[in-house]
Amino acid sequence: MVTDIVSVVSGDRGNVRGLMGEGVDPHLYKPTRNDQSMLLGADLVFFSGLKLEGRLEDTFASVRRTGKPVHAVTHKLGEPFLLHPPEFEGHFDPHVWMDITAWSQCVDVVADAMAAHDPEHADDYRRRADDYQLQLAEMDDYVRQSISTIPKKRRWLVTAHDAFGYFSRAYKIPTRSVQGISTDSEAAVDDINQLVSFITERKIAAIFVESSVNPKNITAIVEGCKQANWDVRIGGKLFSDAMGAPGSYTGTYLGMMDHNATTITRALGGTAPETGKHGKLKPQLETREAPESTIP
Repeated sequence: MVTDIVSVVSGDRGNVRGLMGEGVDPHLYKPTRNDQSMLLGADLVFFSGLKLEGRLEDTFASVRRTGKPVHAVTHKLGEPFLLHPPEFEGHFDPHVWMDITAWSQCVDVVADAMAAHDPEHADDYRRRADDYQLQLAEMDDYVRQSISTIPKKRRWLVTAHDAFGYFSRAYKIPTRSVQGISTDSEAAVDDINQLVSFITERKIAAIFVESSVNPKNITAIVEGCKQANWDVRIGGKLFSDAMGAPGSYTGTYLGMMDHNATTITRALGGTAPETGKHGKLKPQLETREAPESTIP
């Protein structure tokens, strides 16, 4: 998601490379020797921040000590906005891109850093940032309107891990998840059983897997609900900590959010076009069971 902002704002003046790609879980990502070399060779380095890239924090710090400009795109988001999950004990929920208005503020951080580094083309960076923020505002409206069409009794978002807190707050849909904010821990049997009870009691129609998280816990929940005589289905795969394939529509932040909002809305009984806001989404086949994991 950070790579996407930097690519848009830099335009043809930037050679942008991301360390993490499709399907990569940033909570578990381990930096390589090649990552260090790539960072040291860059003119500017951007990362999300708020301890999302936990195992890369030391690497970013060492690169910064060499005098290299290193920027956390979330650094201007004030504490009153940020969520404080109890399990993080003083740290903030880092998944701020799930609120499009917050991610739009991160675009300003990138544009300002590029303008400071290359003042001769500052107006170009600012213009592209402004254009992109208009697109983000339009997508924010679409997400808000789509989620609002889900009947209130059916408006529950159940996912593999707790990456949708900001989405929940911004778009008025309560969430539940098997794992907490980070995927760096195993879900307990009690957590799964409690969620099965929650789903069956409320007759929740669909739950969701995530592209960067092993779906085994969601599979266990589907089976648990079946044993409790409630047939909950997999409503689709959501993008949480990673986007889609490079070069695809869902490989962009706008496409990712379009996909998530459209998938959630349609699976839970709301109204949204099958191919999304811009008609670029591929229709999803209705899924009854969780897909097999491709994540080791």
